[in-house]
Amino acid sequence: MAKYRIAVLPGDGIGKDVTEAAMIVLEKLGVDAEYRSGAIGWECWCEEGNPLPDRTIQLLKETDVCLFGAVTSKTADEALRELSPSLAGKGLKYKSPIVQLRQLFDLYVNLRPCKAFAGNPLNYREGIDLTIFRENTEGLYAGVEFHPLPSEVRKVLEKHHSGMKRFSREADEDIAISLRLMTRKGCRRILEKAFEYARQFGRKRVTLVEKGNVLRETGGLMIREAQVVAEAYPEITFDVANVDALAMWLVKNPHQYEVLVAENLFGDIISDLAAQLVGGLGFSASGNIGDHYAIFEATHGSAPKYAGLGKANPIAMINAVVMMLEWLGDLDRSKALEKAIREVIFEGKVRTYDMGGSASTSEMARTVAEKIA
Repeated sequence: MAKYRIAVLPGDGIGKDVTEAAMIVLEKLGVDAEYRSGAIGWECWCEEGNPLPDRTIQLLKETDVCLFGAVTSKTADEALRELSPSLAGKGLKYKSPIVQLRQLFDLYVNLRPCKAFAGNPLNYREGIDLTIFRENTEGLYAGVEFHPLPSEVRKVLEKHHSGMKRFSREADEDIAISLRLMTRKGCRRILEKAFEYARQFGRKRVTLVEKGNVLRETGGLMIREAQVVAEAYPEITFDVANVDALAMWLVKNPHQYEVLVAENLFGDIISDLAAQLVGGLGFSASGNIGDHYAIFEATHGSAPKYAGLGKANPIAMINAVVMMLEWLGDLDRSKALEKAIREVIFEGKVRTYDMGGSASTSEMARTVAEKIA
């Protein structure tokens, strides 16, 4: 019996290409695993009316960890237009499958390491090494939205908040609302994970990314919880930065930050900005991590127009494998794979399209695999 049971969800577009590349390095590493493939994404939506089939959820429940490629996401109107005619008119609504998985399995930590590999021609600056902790299940991505605004909800809001008076002349069908739902528990546990990480890896600074001067209630809750958590880590410098100002300072002085922690939307935005500082989404991986399960993925989208062309940079997905192996406790293989990635990038002999080279997705993967000692 294999030591690990790993679910593999290639998804859509280049997700399939980079997943194949990841399997090349996993084979070379000789990981003792049973790989079980599952269906997810846009094709499932169009053909079945569900981008996350029940069989895929069951697959994840029967495995130890998941490696996830990429999925296509479109607007609600586009989703309905592309749905199979046999499913039209059944009241189906598209919801991001990765968001569903994060919530179903309570994968509340989105961990995004952003390291500048030496020799990468796409680095904004050399030596950048920061880690982002994004709360993964709440905030503006909690999925509690209304359009049109139900009259019952409107009455409650008007009763309890004077700010609704400004919208009194707007019809219900002309108002859309997305709730920024944040719980004390949700804030506390992502903050604790960020500080625990800083202590474990010798990081000296944790910065909370918020907008408490405007989002006074939700931001205020996060800031207050952060101040309480920080007291247990006196050796770590703690500060709060407004999200808009931090976006500027990350570009100006990226080296001054070590660990960033944020609510869902702010964390999403800052993560992509930070990824660009170290080469772009072709290098950026993330872990969706809970107390008992985790899903590791490349952070780029499905890029349908490049699907099957072999142009996608697989390093992000291979970095996801590094993270997955580390989470599984297979530290020797994780370190060996990261070392191989660093060597290939530093040598610069094999580069994909985004790096100014001509190597294919699989060629880059094979080059990394050859470097594994």
